[in-house]
Amino acid sequence: MFQLSHASMRLQTIQLQGHEEMAIKILFRELENHLKSSSGASVVAIDNKIEQAMDLVKSHLMYAVREEVEVLKEQIKELLERNSQLEQENTLLKTLASPEQMAQFQAQVQTGSPPAAPTAASAGTPNTATLTQPASHSSGPSA
Repeated sequence: MFQLSHASMRLQTIQLQGHEEMAIKILFRELENHLKSSSGASVVAIDNKIEQAMDLVKSHLMYAVREEVEVLKEQIKELLERNSQLEQENTLLKTLASPEQMAQFQAQVQTGSPPAAPTAASAGTPNTATLTQPASHSSGPSA
């Protein structure tokens, strides 16, 4: 009878070992699935962080570009104003210059030589500095 009970116990042990093996396999599968889902969640979390960081960089970059655009618009406005002033001054100088001065100027432009020093003939014409100074003639003290 001892042998029978021993064989029965051995059979139960084998059956338990089979269940344990099955339980271990199930446990490993669940653990593996958990790790996969965790790493999947990890990957998603990392992707979300990367996306947030990229959005932050994009918003900072857009802000910097907008600021730079505003600065450049202001510079363009100032340059257009300066260009307009210079065109007006150029027109005024052309009207006040004598034909000899204009011929001399054209010759200098064609040869690329620097402007000559004022001569006695051109001393009577106003220079650029006197033309561009604002007229501040007033009667009486300024307030």
